[in-house]
Amino acid sequence: MLSGFKNFCGWIFLTLDHAFSVIRYSIFYSIYMNNKDAEDKSTLGAWMLAARPRTLPAAIAPVMLGSATAVADKSFVWLPAVAALMVALLLQIGVNLANDYFDYLKGIDTQDRLGPPRVTQSGLIPANQVKAGMILILIMSLIPGIYLLILGGLPVLIIGLACICAALAYSGGPFPLASHGLGDLFVFIFFGLVAVCGTYYVQALRLTPLVWLMGVIEGLLITAILVVNNLRDIQSDRQTGKRTLAVIIGDRGSRIEYVLLLAGAYVIPIILWLSGRMSAWVLLPLFSLPTALSLMHLIWKNPAGPVLNQALAKTAKLALIYSLLLSIGLILLNYNGL
Repeated sequence: MLSGFKNFCGWIFLTLDHAFSVIRYSIFYSIYMNNKDAEDKSTLGAWMLAARPRTLPAAIAPVMLGSATAVADKSFVWLPAVAALMVALLLQIGVNLANDYFDYLKGIDTQDRLGPPRVTQSGLIPANQVKAGMILILIMSLIPGIYLLILGGLPVLIIGLACICAALAYSGGPFPLASHGLGDLFVFIFFGLVAVCGTYYVQALRLTPLVWLMGVIEGLLITAILVVNNLRDIQSDRQTGKRTLAVIIGDRGSRIEYVLLLAGAYVIPIILWLSGRMSAWVLLPLFSLPTALSLMHLIWKNPAGPVLNQALAKTAKLALIYSLLLSIGLILLNYNGL
């Protein structure tokens, strides 16, 4: 168990180092963009903007939690964990590019949107190049994916094909999921259940009730990120005919959804502890509860505007911190030789 714990810690430090490097680069790039003319923006930096690095915690967190569950079950294998992380990051970037491209084609992204600029709509990158980049990124995800396929066989093949199809169907195709109120369900399934359970499966080659429950928790957290995004864009989406769940249930309903999602993520560990199924280590995520309560208040009191951009970034950060704390708790409650 000690070896698995050390390997997981090394993997976590490496993952977080890369994540913070991407975030630092995105901050420096934002400063750079504010001081450049439009003709200078269609560069490698514009592709960084298209990749939306601030959304990458949504890819990192579930892989981390799935790997921690594998450590707790003495099944952690670092190479499949790294491959799963690569697939998750590439698919996240692929989804972002697809969303940028297809929303431009459908006229959904306009100059009136409150979020960061979209590279296709703003002309930073031509639409055909964004499409080519999307295809290239999805093809690149097959490289680590083939390795995972060799390890996991048919289940991994089914999951992989479903992920790629879902990445394209989220914004594209004849029935885009995000435009028909199914985006939240998509995120819960693929960024929660599929990502956590898939990461665990390629290491342990089995699934347990615990890892399914961890997938539910992660799904609640990552879906909350999307809720803030859709709440921010509710007016522009309504005007362009994009029927997100936020448009369907309305402003107040979206805020209630956000509160319930975060509340559910914190209630589950408490229930596990009170029921005697797990020790108090599972309560480690409660150290992030003050941040969650602050975000609930922020979402509930601020009707719209740039404040929701801050809430979006902070919710993504909360998901990563919560997942890290829960990952540590899972390892400690099953490790007696630390």
